[in-house]
Amino acid sequence: MSKENKQPVYTLEEVSALYARPLLDLVYEAASIHRTNHDANEMQICTLLSIKTGGCTEDCGYCSQSVHNDAELEKEILLKTDDVLKQARKAKESGSTRFCMGAAWPKVLDGRAFDRVCDMVKGVSDMGMEACCTLGMLTEEQAIKLKEAGLTAYNHNLDTSEEFYDKVVTTRKFDERLDTLKNIARAGISACCGGILGLGESEEDRISLLHTLSNLDPQPESVPINMLVPVKGTPMENNEMLDIFEWIRAIAVARILMPKSMVRLSAGRLTISKEAQALAFMAGANAIFTGEKLLTTPNPEKDADYALLDSLGIKPRKPFKDKECVSKKAISA
Repeated sequence: MSKENKQPVYTLEEVSALYARPLLDLVYEAASIHRTNHDANEMQICTLLSIKTGGCTEDCGYCSQSVHNDAELEKEILLKTDDVLKQARKAKESGSTRFCMGAAWPKVLDGRAFDRVCDMVKGVSDMGMEACCTLGMLTEEQAIKLKEAGLTAYNHNLDTSEEFYDKVVTTRKFDERLDTLKNIARAGISACCGGILGLGESEEDRISLLHTLSNLDPQPESVPINMLVPVKGTPMENNEMLDIFEWIRAIAVARILMPKSMVRLSAGRLTISKEAQALAFMAGANAIFTGEKLLTTPNPEKDADYALLDSLGIKPRKPFKDKECVSKKAISA
């Protein structure tokens, strides 16, 4: 691989210095980099469906689906394939190009349930949508099986920094997250990997998270930047909302460090003004989840999202656009 195509390696000091720059300078640089690598007036529209809700044995301090927390949540068994595909068709008709399926599992177990998920993936892929899953930790063999079914991307967030991780989750290790990301990469699946802001972490933790994400090899195809939605009955129910400019700062730094990635605005948008979201789009965010729920937390209504995008002159991105661009380059060559 030539030097100009080699993925850069960032030091923690470099990321810290970048994070400390004046916010508007960061947004300006991020916007410039964004326009070099992406269509600035285009947004990837994604829909996330919980295909198996509640009963998770992990003790994530922010999550309503953990059996360790006392959130009021009605547990649901794994949905039937036909019901999931009906939701996928509905999402496609509403303009979504990526359909994400989430199951509250600590890790993937081989068997009938996993086989059903593979059927769901194949069904979503066959209808011309990008298929994404978030199912917990998985082996390389399981990742290969998902790839063969047509999976486009696998979501596996790091949540926070390695240093702060055990303050958020104690039933698994940070390294286990990294192992699953390696299995995803070996199977040839794109990684959707980001974090959650507002967990009680320090600025240094946010810097460390961005440092780790930017040095993943390969860098994530998409980087969700979540804002904590405090849920009653969880240890983080009383967390204060992070300053919105810190959210913007993290988005801008993510765009600069990961210029080719899709930077996705995920949980927490319901409490964020449309003006702040527009600034986030300028800073390089180019993907959103639309629909009334993100797994179990509320999300802006579809009509409100499309009204915002329309007012800004932003159009939906086509599915599989990157593959389409590669094909066009091959033909022209």
